[in-house]
Amino acid sequence: MSTPQVGDPLPTIEVTLTRADLVRYAGASLDFNPIHWNERFAREVGLPDVIAHGMLTMAIAGRVVSDWGGELVDYSARFTRPVVVPDDDKGALVEVSGKVGAVNDDGTVRIDLTAKFDGKTVLGKPVAVIRPRS
Repeated sequence: MSTPQVGDPLPTIEVTLTRADLVRYAGASLDFNPIHWNERFAREVGLPDVIAHGMLTMAIAGRVVSDWGGELVDYSARFTRPVVVPDDDKGALVEVSGKVGAVNDDGTVRIDLTAKFDGKTVLGKPVAVIRPRS
């Protein structure tokens, strides 16, 4: 990896989530909250439909950073909008991009991420800090 510069873009990724992905994630994470699989329950609690797990959305965003390289030092985000996953073959498209926001004095690099679903951001202030590979 060459020396990162502020403003350098990271490769964008697009991930399509289906209901089957939510089932697999629920099994791996042991998060069986019915808002992630039961339409009736999701609507009863005020959601438009079944939604993806917030941590799954955050993990997808983190892939931009891990695919780019380096040791992950810190990663944070807020969940601001749900990713609604329809019960169809199309699923929900999550688009994630990132850019170098800062090169710190200690050699770490701050990556500012953007995660969108349906043209709207779904994570608030998603930021990762990495230590680039030598």
